[in-house]
Amino acid sequence: MGKIEWAMWANEQALASGLILLTGGIVGVAGQFRGWQFAAYAIAAGVFVCLLEYPRSKRAKGTSVERTGQYCFTVCVKSFGPLTRNYYVRAFLHAAICVPGGFMLATVLGCVCLGIASIIYLAAAIRGEHWEPIVPRKDTVRPPPADIKNPPQNPPPRPPPETRRKRVEDLEGAAYDNPIPVKD
Repeated sequence: MGKIEWAMWANEQALASGLILLTGGIVGVAGQFRGWQFAAYAIAAGVFVCLLEYPRSKRAKGTSVERTGQYCFTVCVKSFGPLTRNYYVRAFLHAAICVPGGFMLATVLGCVCLGIASIIYLAAAIRGEHWEPIVPRKDTVRPPPADIKNPPQNPPPRPPPETRRKRVEDLEGAAYDNPIPVKD
């Protein structure tokens, strides 16, 4: 059986929890709930988590599909080096970010989801995974090898080569003798 890549699950979980934390923060600030300062913090934390988690990591095996427009975020995340590539750092960072969200009802769901993402990142770090950027590859068009023949030009069913019609440019050679005589 294949090896589970825990970081992929953690990335999706953390991105969703960042959006949930952001939404809960907006609800808390707009509703002027008691402790709305925690909601304002949740907005900032949600935006930070979404920016950190938007670029996907390269998979160990198989194809890696990048998100739309992730390249500019990948450059930013890659520039911070081991602080953003190491999943131990991400696990503890997400665990620390989610604590203030637990003090307000509007942000509790985002806090719990971010805590779960932190646990999954810790599992990924224990298994030795790390964040690797998806770099755009340059597609090179190679000419086909010489031993590959051109595809057939006429549709099936194809007559044997000796009874095929000649090209129209050669009018005398275009006509061929019918092997079966026609009787009137």
